[in-house]
Amino acid sequence: MDTTTIRVDRDTHARLVEMSRSSGDSLTDTVRQAADALRRMRFGLRVQAQYADLRDDPEAWAGYLAEAESTHVSDGVD
Repeated sequence: MDTTTIRVDRDTHARLVEMSRSSGDSLTDTVRQAADALRRMRFGLRVQAQYADLRDDPEAWAGYLAEAESTHVSDGVD
């Protein structure tokens, strides 16, 4: 694995070390998981904002709902 160094304040480092100790993961894995969780959270916030914008436009929202109703995606549950 190719690595690099990042600088964080001591409080952040201490929190990351505590999280890695309590989970049994390495500090590298903990930082990787934290970065991935932040990426997913920011994606979710962007999606929420886009839905809010869509709902603010009644015509666009109606179009979205109509398209959603006409689209069938099987979830495998009968």
